[in-house]
Amino acid sequence: MKRIHLSQRSIIRITGDDARPFLQGLISNDIARADGTQGLYAALLTPQGKYLFDFFITTDGDALLMDVLGADSEALIKKLTMFKLRSKVTLEDARDTYDVYALYGDDAGAVLADGKQTTTADGALLYADPRLPGAGVRAIAPKGWDASTLGGEAATDDDYQRHRIALGLPEAPLDLEKEKSILLESGFDELSGVDWKKGCYMGQELTARTKYRGLIKKRLVPVAIDGAAEPGTDVMQDGKRVGDLRSVHGDIGLAMLRLGAIHAGSGLSAGDVTLTPQVPAWVQLPESDDAEA
Repeated sequence: MKRIHLSQRSIIRITGDDARPFLQGLISNDIARADGTQGLYAALLTPQGKYLFDFFITTDGDALLMDVLGADSEALIKKLTMFKLRSKVTLEDARDTYDVYALYGDDAGAVLADGKQTTTADGALLYADPRLPGAGVRAIAPKGWDASTLGGEAATDDDYQRHRIALGLPEAPLDLEKEKSILLESGFDELSGVDWKKGCYMGQELTARTKYRGLIKKRLVPVAIDGAAEPGTDVMQDGKRVGDLRSVHGDIGLAMLRLGAIHAGSGLSAGDVTLTPQVPAWVQLPESDDAEA
């Protein structure tokens, strides 16, 4: 098992009698999943169904803990406050109280009791990453927590980035563009980030239409990179732009590509380097439309 302090993450603590119904009407997942045995992954969208923020939510007693990109914490609190109106909800930036960790590797799940959300004797809240089994376990711990008490070895940021890119897990801000990205293009359906049976939430109409009308034309997938490349570089195929590079880490990266380009599997370039799609088994690719290839 490897463990890493995700220093770029922050916690928003949400309390109040109306906390759950308040979030239920806004986020892409069912807040009931954060039931004390597991966490959930979700997003907040624009009314037009475009990505704004993604986050994890877990239960800690009567509070909900939202694990979000630290750079987004203030903006997310401000956005949620706009919708609060008279709801009995308190939103607290708790970055000075908690730290966030990731644990991954074949034996990461062993830190959980019966695979369920677990609180350690020294106050760390552990839960299975709800996106993929391979993503491991996430931890929300008090400041100053000694993660080595769980065993394993400390990972570097390089280790962690290679791990999550190889799995195909998107991460803001490089992989998810505010007011542009569409959840289903970034794998939120397969990554348990959307609940199709819950009631309405902001952006739900476009998200549902995209799924049920088969409107997906692009997908975010891992790519092997033969050379040095930069995030944001256009991906070309036969002289046509078919996507762009997002996260890049040495010889691997994530790219948003047209379905035809992914299915072709070759002939892709970004600047002077060659790209080869490496589609994970969990990704459910629609058939491509010849007109878009």
